[in-house]
Amino acid sequence: MPTPASPGRDGTAGPGRDGTAGPGRDGTAGPGRDGTAPAGWPEEVRPPGAPDWERTAVAWLYDLVPPEYRTHEVLRRYPVLLARFAADHVAAGLEAARAGWRTVRVELADELPPEAMEAAMAAYEREGTRLAAAARAVGLVGGALRGERWAPRL
Repeated sequence: MPTPASPGRDGTAGPGRDGTAGPGRDGTAGPGRDGTAPAGWPEEVRPPGAPDWERTAVAWLYDLVPPEYRTHEVLRRYPVLLARFAADHVAAGLEAARAGWRTVRVELADELPPEAMEAAMAAYEREGTRLAAAARAVGLVGGALRGERWAPRL
């Protein structure tokens, strides 16, 4: 099984690194067309340009952040800013999962039985994978909110 601590594109280690290029770096972003969503696009969000797509994007972004973010008028008014806040929040969670994965064996070695430690490691790996996918999806949604579109690959 590959370890989740392998280095990612930016040289940091931890769970959830897939090494894929983001929008604009792999030739799929740019002068695309409405109604097309790239790989990694969240299922809960309609494709860019589809009716109500921005409403579904905002609802999905709010699902990723603490409920208190809904009280900030500026985030309701500017979805692209909400995407930025969501990206920062997800990135912090991903870094926490990576740090936990790196340190839990040492910090709780005397506190947990081996089966609990293995379950903890597995939980950190799953959470890291989930958060890495969310980070990519937030980047895609944020790009679409800024006007990026994708062309379907043949």
